[in-house]
Formats: sequence, structure tokens, C-alpha cells
Amino acid sequence: MSIQRVQTIIIGAGQAGLSMGYHLAREGVPFLILDANQRVGDSWRKRWDSLKLFTPARFNGLDGMPWPGPEWREVTKDEMGDYLESYVQRFALPVETGVRVKGLSRDGSYYHIDAGDRQYEAEHVVVAMASYQEPKVPSFTREIRGDIVQMHSREYRNLEQLREGPVLLVGAGNSGAEIARETVKTHPTLLSGPPTGEVPFQIDGFAARHGLLQFVFRVVFHRVLSLSTPIGRKAHGGAQKGTPLIRVKSKDLKKAGIERLPRVVGVKDGLPLLQDGRVLEVANIIWCTGFEPGFTWIHLPVFDGPEPKHARGIVPGEPGLYFVGLHFLYAMSSTMIHGVGRDAEYIAKEIACRVRLRPGSRVPPVATGPRLVKDDDAQVA
Repeated sequence: MSIQRVQTIIIGAGQAGLSMGYHLAREGVPFLILDANQRVGDSWRKRWDSLKLFTPARFNGLDGMPWPGPEWREVTKDEMGDYLESYVQRFALPVETGVRVKGLSRDGSYYHIDAGDRQYEAEHVVVAMASYQEPKVPSFTREIRGDIVQMHSREYRNLEQLREGPVLLVGAGNSGAEIARETVKTHPTLLSGPPTGEVPFQIDGFAARHGLLQFVFRVVFHRVLSLSTPIGRKAHGGAQKGTPLIRVKSKDLKKAGIERLPRVVGVKDGLPLLQDGRVLEVANIIWCTGFEPGFTWIHLPVFDGPEPKHARGIVPGEPGLYFVGLHFLYAMSSTMIHGVGRDAEYIAKEIACRVRLRPGSRVPPVATGPRLVKDDDAQVA
């Protein structure tokens, strides 16, 4: 089987991978982006039908290409997928779709990427995938009665998947709250789990439009809550406790008639058991219980638990291996569309520096890729 050799390979063509490609192109570094989906943007299109992004349009553009149209309108998940596709076209980013990477290992001075019937070698590999790859559900789910419809939030699309009768959403974060507001329109809806807090203002309200949202996203999430500040390092240590509700508020859930319940801790007689001892008679369960990183295909000694060891995306002890898109890679904004570009630019400059220091390098000493428009237009920090 022939092996394709590329200087830098990016695994993943979501907003992190495309941002990475944009900045590598500006540095003049050759690269190739691989993605398992058949179409760029499908990672968004495959989510539940009614999903809209939490942030208004002005915060959803990647570096170099502001979001077109009115800046305060809501953006659907399909529109986000189409935007990513147009981003690839605008900057002629090299992407191969339908390529699922099954293994990443090192062979001498090159990384080997196993994608089944396609094999690649690269000096540099950027894993541009979020920490949210494999659905995480409790082990006791298999003890739930067979007549109860069960699914993870990643599998939920619309109300037609549900049986008649009550719906239990396990997990009171953003996904659970958003889906609950939809299911309560046709089904009695229960929301289980401790509150995760909430943003204390309406993200589409007057204050948000007149500077407050800009301050929260650009200053608090992007600069204050970063690994360069004491408060950011403390927030990073508690980052897995749950993200505050962004669009939905507790009062919205109460007004809609959604019943809040304690945590689900097990199963009794085939039914979900609550922390307070109650047993729930429900027809449907949607597990909004998060994700595992899903990096078992990386066969390199770079992990400390499920997450890779890294310093701002650069892996110590594995020169040439990088991560971008991880939860709190450098700041709270690292997994947000408006914040991923800073991490990508940082890593792109590191790769370019290493390539240029190599004897015989033909990579130009200055940026030659896509022109970056003004920061205030592109909304980059």
C-alpha cells in the first residue's frame, strides 16, 4: 500500500482544524486536513434538528472571514456547517473528506497515520478534535427496562424519536436544558441533575448587544479565564464541573413546566433511581451526560488519564505533535468558535519555526497564505 507523505497533517475539519489550516497557510507551511465526515461541516449538521448556536452571528466567524449578514441574528447548526464549507472554498484549504483515522503512531522521525485503505506520514500532526468525541453514559443504563426509549443527546434529532409518555433528561447542562425546552411541548418533561449555574443576563438583550456580551467573550472567557492568570488556572482545575447555562435560564425551565429533579444514581426494577430514593416511571430517557475524549486511536505515550499532556497544545516529549480544540486548551474560549483561532495561530507559528530551522527548508520566512483582514472585521483577539 502506498504511503502519502505530507509535511503537516491536521486531523479534523471542524472549526479548530480549519482555523489551523488557515494559519498554516499564512505561514507558508504545506499541510493536509483529514476528516471522517463525507462533507465539511457535517459535525454540525448531524446534531439535533432545532439546534441553534448560543452565540449571535457576530461571534461565529473564523479568522479572516467574518460571518455574513446581520451580526445579532441566531445561527442554525446547518448554517454553521455551510459556513465552514464556504471557509474551505474561500481559502482553498486542502481537505480530504471520508477519511477516518484509525491509528496514530511514530515510525522513526515520522508520524504514521493509519486511515484504513489510506496511509500517511508526516513530520507534524495536529489533532484538531474537541474533548467531546465518544458519548458517555452510566454503566447502569443497560439495566433500564427494554420498553423505555434510551438515547444519548448526540443521537437525538427530533420529537419523532420519542414514545408517548414522560421524558427524562439526565444532565442539567446546556444540552439537557435546550432539549428539555423542546420535549416539553409534547411530553411531560423531567430534568435531572444539579444546577450548573447560568450566565446572569439575556444574551440577546439590550445590555448584551451594547457591550456586555463582547466583554464576557472577549475579555472574561478569552483573557481573564486563561492559564496565564491565577483565576484562570483555578477555573481550569474545576472546568469539568459543568458549563453555565448560556441561553436558557432556570426561570425559563420553570415557566415551561419542566420539573427539576436530583441526580440519577442507579436503577431499581428497571427504572431510573434518583439520589433521594424516588423511582421514576418514564417512557423516554435522553442522556445528556457528556462525552469521553475518544483518543484511544493515538498509540503514543502522551496521556495523563483520558486527556493528553500538553503545554498550550504543544506535546512535551513528542516533537511535532500538537492538539487544538481541547476543552480549556489555554482559555475558556479555546473550544468556542470565536476563540479557537488564537490557539491555532500559536501552534501554526510553532510549526513554522521548527520547519524553518530545519536544514534545507524551503518554507518562506514570512507569511504568504490567505490575507488576514482587519482584526475588528475578522473579530479576532
